[in-house]
Amino acid sequence: MNLSQIIQQPEGRRLGFKSIAPTNSDLAKTAVAFANDAGGEIFIGINDNPREIIGLAEDEMMKIEEQISNLIYDRCYPHILPETTFMSENGKNIIRVKIYKGSMPPYYIKKDGKINGTYIRVGSNNRLADAEIITELERRRMNISFDGEVVYERTIDELDITSFKKFYKEKTEENIDLQVLKKLDLVKTEQGKIYPTNALVLFSDDDLKNTMFPNAKVSCALFKGTTSDEFIDQKEFSGNICLQAEEAYNFVLRNINKNAHVEGVYTVSRWEYPIKAIREVIRNAVVHRQYSLTGKDIKIAIYADMVEVTSPGLLLPSIDYSDMTSRQSDARNKIIAPVFKRLNIIDQWGNGLKLISDELKSYPEIDFIWKEVGMSFQIQFIKKDVGNNVGNNVGNNVGNNDNDVRKKILLEIQKNPEISAGKLSIILGMSSRQCERIISSMKADGILSRKGTKNGYWIINK
Repeated sequence: MNLSQIIQQPEGRRLGFKSIAPTNSDLAKTAVAFANDAGGEIFIGINDNPREIIGLAEDEMMKIEEQISNLIYDRCYPHILPETTFMSENGKNIIRVKIYKGSMPPYYIKKDGKINGTYIRVGSNNRLADAEIITELERRRMNISFDGEVVYERTIDELDITSFKKFYKEKTEENIDLQVLKKLDLVKTEQGKIYPTNALVLFSDDDLKNTMFPNAKVSCALFKGTTSDEFIDQKEFSGNICLQAEEAYNFVLRNINKNAHVEGVYTVSRWEYPIKAIREVIRNAVVHRQYSLTGKDIKIAIYADMVEVTSPGLLLPSIDYSDMTSRQSDARNKIIAPVFKRLNIIDQWGNGLKLISDELKSYPEIDFIWKEVGMSFQIQFIKKDVGNNVGNNVGNNVGNNDNDVRKKILLEIQKNPEISAGKLSIILGMSSRQCERIISSMKADGILSRKGTKNGYWIINK
């Protein structure tokens, strides 16, 4: 990507702009935040708002470069060695400062100390890290994961893993015994006693799971319309985490529509959203969420125009959603992920993003959006043209209110030709009698017809 393309990009997790050489600790904070995450680049001589190249005086370039290097080296700990490059665009001089992902996190502002000087990158901002994040960075340095830490509150004999054993047997045809638990790193021996890891507690139905991880759950909701003002349905899945992904996926299937159209003598069905991609996103949310963020749960929201999945924890630094066709593989939870693979809940390593990308090709009407929201990672499947091209056959001999309702009915039937009048009345927020009256008038006007009864479907007469 050349400079003219770079300056069109918004500031974000790996990119920052400064109009002039910094004289305070802002640059050091950004360097620390980049080193603690995926690395990044800072371009000096470019104004952010409005975005334009200001440039630096040519005779000052060497002095500014030295100032930048000294500032970052002196103020950051462990030491960060920036890579600086001189660039020019339309005769204006720019300095690029590249910070690489650090191998010794957490990095922090030396004078403030680790507790008060560790920063992480959240969007385009540098945020002071709390104790949970600092601990997570320390684990990264030691190449261990939160799910592999030992839990001393129970020995393995005291932890209830009955349902996990049953599920594991069903999926693998293998009994879980102590040898298998050790092989999967779900238990560890210390001072002659065998203790579970955080991962095994999460796989259990023991009361300890609810005490330690009260938000290790998936909260699902179906909303009326395009806002979260009114619920139609909601469900919470808080049991064994190996069951949560499928339970949440089934909730989505129950609350989105399958369209149908006739091709020759056959009725062809198609879901309104790419369900394989949604399933993969939900599985990834459960497998790769940051369980050390104990105050957050996974949230799945279904609106009239969108399915949204939000998972605690930022995207792993090594994963790039802008390059979904390449086979990328990394695991935040190094114990949980292999167990999910053993259970055939997740596919081969590196196939997930490509699977999502491939199915989206068959859904050009769906926008796929990913972003980081606070300390969470969010994915949205958004309908591009909700409400277009429906309601054109609405009769002219009805009042304005009924006319609006007719348009809404046609929209819902277009999404799901098999929808019942009862469900239509719930979605539209009206009595079943009123809904049936308007449907009857639409049938009388030749707008709608019904093929079959209980298991039938609606036909919109063009």
